[in-house]
Amino acid sequence: MPQNLIKLPCGWENVLAGEYQKPYLQTLQSFLQKEIAAGKQILPKQEEWLNALESTPFENVRVIIIGQDPYPTPGHSHGLCFSVKPDVKPLPKSLLNINKELLSDLNIDNNHIGYLQPWAKQGVLLLNAVLTVEASNSNSHQNKGWEQFTDAVIQQINDRLSHCVFILWGGYAQKKGRFIDRTKHLVLESAHPSPLSAYRGFFGSHPFSQTNNYLISHGKSPINWQL
Repeated sequence: MPQNLIKLPCGWENVLAGEYQKPYLQTLQSFLQKEIAAGKQILPKQEEWLNALESTPFENVRVIIIGQDPYPTPGHSHGLCFSVKPDVKPLPKSLLNINKELLSDLNIDNNHIGYLQPWAKQGVLLLNAVLTVEASNSNSHQNKGWEQFTDAVIQQINDRLSHCVFILWGGYAQKKGRFIDRTKHLVLESAHPSPLSAYRGFFGSHPFSQTNNYLISHGKSPINWQL
């Protein structure tokens, strides 16, 4: 039995406890253990692997943004998709485009910072599909088991909560959210904010105002997107 490296934060334990009985999670933990033993630098640091869940307790989830995997540049990722640590400059290009759309959509200027932790504290679950990566080696931890774990997170939100907003940018996130019940949740889909695709439907998609309008219409507080 591999060492338990993936420790669920309070509030998610009951929701996801069943995952510990599944072979994929043991396989994932064995893989991570071997990578650590081999002296590989894994990002983000271990105490931030589940920062998305730590920062947004299950009962507080109102909005879910799905990313792919952590930034592979040391010092950038801290366990929230698209977010970077407060001192990171220049901002990653996808994040710059998110800020551009926010400025256009709600006239909020966040270009000074890419640290999205305040969003997470308000109930925006910033969930990457894969929660770790080897430094300087993009996508190196794909297909090791994280995808099944984060599918379980999305499934539990879908099944147990109502009137959440799922923001799915790009084909990868849209496939990840294929099973979301659109009769009880709002699903916003557009192109990815990457410079390669942002002009194909991300710009002008108004995800932030649409999210707040939906939350308000269902008696929930809107998100303050200002950082």
